[in-house]
Amino acid sequence: MSQETEATAATAPEAEAKPAARPKGPQKQGKGKRRGKRYRSLAAKVERTKAYSPAEAVKLVKETSQAKFDTSVDLHLRMGVDPRHAEQMVRGSAVLPNGTGKTVRVAVFAQGDKAREAQAAGADVVGADDLAKRIEGGWLDFDVAIATPDMMGAVGRLGKVLGPRGLMPNPKSGTVTFDLTKAVRDSKGGRIEFRVDKTGVVHTVVGKSSFSEQALLQNLATLMDAINRARPAGLKANYIDSIYLTSTQGPSVKLDLGAATALAGKATG
Repeated sequence: MSQETEATAATAPEAEAKPAARPKGPQKQGKGKRRGKRYRSLAAKVERTKAYSPAEAVKLVKETSQAKFDTSVDLHLRMGVDPRHAEQMVRGSAVLPNGTGKTVRVAVFAQGDKAREAQAAGADVVGADDLAKRIEGGWLDFDVAIATPDMMGAVGRLGKVLGPRGLMPNPKSGTVTFDLTKAVRDSKGGRIEFRVDKTGVVHTVVGKSSFSEQALLQNLATLMDAINRARPAGLKANYIDSIYLTSTQGPSVKLDLGAATALAGKATG
């Protein structure tokens, strides 16, 4: 090819590109995805700018929870704390009077008489160094881990495995104790733990959408009581900024902050 031909080829316009095919289906809007028709019809029942009383919120969450399975009812609290500061950490536990509606598998680190006590209380797995090695090998088929104080040496080396999953036994949450009968039965019977995450939000379970409104309200009252008691000493800012109740795959419902906080005084569990 001559230099003139090469120059002509180099400056020739490229072939006109075909317009890109338009993607099918619902498109993203902003940062989120477009919701389906079913979700939009359920969300229409909730006034987005309204703060509901606990009783109204529970009723709405049940009405808008219409998945094909028994959905979880969850509580989300935007806290006024800065979790980067240890003195503003919010964490605690509560035993829900009506349970969580979930089957909880409990693993206990204990030996001797305490191991036998844990088995009698209904623990699913009981062990000592053998259990620690099993977990180091990748086994994590449990929801709650409990340990007697003398076993924390063996449990401590599992921190990198259990910690990120929220499974590390902790004295403040009642999972490092010699009273294994109470700890196992509480865990099986509706004991939950909560902790503020790095974004300043507490996420925790209230129950199942199949629960009665009264049962959910009782669980919610117990949770709010525990969260109020977990307030950091000396905190000058607002402790809780906002509270939302929601079900799996359902729209969130904003709770009236004053009414939700006052509900703590009605705790039964």
